[in-house]
Amino acid sequence: MTPCRASLSGRSHAGKHVGHGGHTEILGSKITGAFSLITVLSPLSLVMSELPSRRIDRRYCLAVAGCAAFAGMAGCRPSHAGPPRVDKVWGRRGISEGRFQRPRAIAVDKKDQLYIVDMTGRIQVFDAEGRFLRYWRTPAIERGKPVGIAIGQEGQVLVADTHYHRLLVYTQSGRRLPESTIGGEEGTGPGQFGFVTDAVQTADGFLYVGEYGQNDRIQKFDPQGRCVSQCGGHGDAPGQFRRPQSLKLGPDGRLWVADACNHRIQIFDIEADPPKLVGLWGKPGTAPGCLQFPYDFAFDGRGGLLVCEFGNQRVQRFTLEGEPLGIWGEPGRLPGQLSRPWGIVADSRLRFHVLDTYNHRVQRLKI
Repeated sequence: MTPCRASLSGRSHAGKHVGHGGHTEILGSKITGAFSLITVLSPLSLVMSELPSRRIDRRYCLAVAGCAAFAGMAGCRPSHAGPPRVDKVWGRRGISEGRFQRPRAIAVDKKDQLYIVDMTGRIQVFDAEGRFLRYWRTPAIERGKPVGIAIGQEGQVLVADTHYHRLLVYTQSGRRLPESTIGGEEGTGPGQFGFVTDAVQTADGFLYVGEYGQNDRIQKFDPQGRCVSQCGGHGDAPGQFRRPQSLKLGPDGRLWVADACNHRIQIFDIEADPPKLVGLWGKPGTAPGCLQFPYDFAFDGRGGLLVCEFGNQRVQRFTLEGEPLGIWGEPGRLPGQLSRPWGIVADSRLRFHVLDTYNHRVQRLKI
């Protein structure tokens, strides 16, 4: 396989990629898209036009051009489920109801309602077709806005109130449950937080909460909100983190973590206490199979997962073992193109909703 291009050492969220495919519905109309699994045949001029702020060197152009041959590389096979395709694009920039200002976290409940938080500090709720349902706001945004949102085991909405060092809990109608708040105090001790990123809850009510900054760890809380253990720590050694941005429970019952600034996925056995590292894959770069700031991921229900890369502005599909299966997306504003995507979720029909952050919209994929 083509060697991965070196990362930018975390100094900037850089990196690009391309890909094509399918039939798209936009605001009720049909247009022809252009996406295919592991296909990266857009003109290099398109990629270059998206990179005004960085030097384009020969190695980068070769990395992009080399992606077209990815399907024939050893160890890479196309998904038998077929290529992903866009079937809906919705959303536009704005601060009124139903519009977005750089949305950067998304969650989905059992009724396929989408909960999206943006840079205004709003949590807006939509149905799976993009119809606006309701919204509410977090208590304060002067220090910063939330970067994570999840759905708890009983349907409660968990909001990473990042810069206020806490996890907020709401009903699905938007009523805050202050007695369920986790944290609220900055620090390095048990139950204290740096910048909260995300949370996930197990069937028995335990919460795992990620944070970055001075701690870069995951803390475990019992159903009464007491911190009982932690794992991680700042660094790039196995089991350490540099911004654990997204946390999810996998089909194997383990805790999966998008270790964003280490450009990798880590897997932990939560039967052990503290959680024990049992898997790790990913390396920095722009080539297929490499990652550049993976901010979120979603399991595909077919023994794999889709990883949303902020840096490479694409979605990659992998086996659970980390074998690359394909790429979707390219930098840009057209349907099927992405600008700094932050999030991805799968609904009950295994449609994937991608948060196209700097395009202020959502794109829905089918595979």
